[in-house]
Amino acid sequence: MRLLVELEERGSLTAVADALGYTPSAVSQQLAKLERETGKRLTELVGRGVVLTDAGRMLARHGREALDALEAAEAALDDEAGLGGRLRVAAFQTAARGLVVPAFRALRDQHPRLVCELLDQEAEAALPLLAAGRLDVVIAEEYPHAPRAREARLIRHELGDDDLVLALPRDHPGARGATAVALHDLADETWATPWAGTAYATMVAAACRSAGFEPDIRHRVTDLGTLLDLASAGLAVALVPSLGLPAEAPGLALRLVAGGGLRRTLFAAVRRASGDRPAVRAFLAELRGRVSVP
Repeated sequence: MRLLVELEERGSLTAVADALGYTPSAVSQQLAKLERETGKRLTELVGRGVVLTDAGRMLARHGREALDALEAAEAALDDEAGLGGRLRVAAFQTAARGLVVPAFRALRDQHPRLVCELLDQEAEAALPLLAAGRLDVVIAEEYPHAPRAREARLIRHELGDDDLVLALPRDHPGARGATAVALHDLADETWATPWAGTAYATMVAAACRSAGFEPDIRHRVTDLGTLLDLASAGLAVALVPSLGLPAEAPGLALRLVAGGGLRRTLFAAVRRASGDRPAVRAFLAELRGRVSVP
C-alpha cells in the first residue's frame, strides 16, 4: 500500500525505488502482488512509464488515510506510555553537529528510554525518506533563490536564519581589514562548494552569476572542515554557513559579503501524522532552544 501511495505521488517506479531504497524491479513485483491480492488492475503502461488506474488511485487514497491513521495511533500509544521508543533524524552536516548532537545529548539525559538515531544526509535525499515514513524528522535548509517544494504530508517548523560568509586565505587581499568583500572581486579565484545538484551548490553558483561571473569550481566537498582547510591552505575560496564555524582557524579569514548579506533559512520537517509524537515534540523543543527564531 505504501508503494502504491508513493507511486501516485512520485509518478514513476524509479522515483519510488530511489525514495524507499528498493530496486525498480522489487517495487514492480510488490505492486503486481497487490494486484493479485485485490483482483484489480491498479497500474497501466503509458509510453515508457507506469501510471495508476482509477482503481489504483482510489486504493492509494484509502492507503494514505490508513497509513496516516496507523501513525497517529502509534503517536497516541507513545503519548500514553510516556516518552520512549525510537527517534530517527536526518540532517546536513553543519546542522547535525551544531543542532542535532546537542539536542540528542539533552534528550538522553532527560529521557533515557528514548533511542535517538542520526543520519548524515542532505535534504534532497532525506525529505523523500521522511515522506515515506523511514525518518521522523529532517533538518533542512532553504535558500531565497531556490525554495523547496511543499509537500502536503509534511509540516515545516521554522528554526531561524543562518548567515553565509566568505572563507578566504588569511593572506588574501580581500582579507585585509575587517570590511566586507564583494563577490565580483573573487571572479578569478578557484572555488570550493558541495556537490552539484544540492541547494547549497546551486546557491553559490547563483550568487556568483548574479555578481557577473561563472565560478571556477574545482573542489566538490560536503564537509565544512574540508572547505575551511582548502581556504586556509590557499587552494580555494568558499561561501560557508555561520552555523558550525570554529571560533578560530589558522590561516583562515572570514568576511561578510558586500552589498547585502547572503543567508539561508533552517527548518525542521515532520509528517503531519506524527507531529504530535512526544519524542518529536521534545526534539523540536530542544532545537528551538538552540536557534534564534526571527
